[in-house]
Amino acid sequence: MGRHRKEKEKKGLRVDVKHNNVEWALKKLKRMVKDSGQMLELKKRSFYKKPSAEKREKKNMQKLRYSYQAEKEKNPY
Repeated sequence: MGRHRKEKEKKGLRVDVKHNNVEWALKKLKRMVKDSGQMLELKKRSFYKKPSAEKREKKNMQKLRYSYQAEKEKNPY
């Protein structure tokens, strides 16, 4: 009964190994993981951060971006 149904597509990254070239496949997988941002997400979720600390960090990043932008407009070189 279950054979006739289409197998549900699993979410995630997948790399096929061709001609036993495992090094190439591993290199490609690492690149895919880096580009997808999954490692950053794992690091971010590895410990609990209080909401107030997240707000504070976000606010500080805004100030930093603003100061970089102001400095860039002031000195275009």
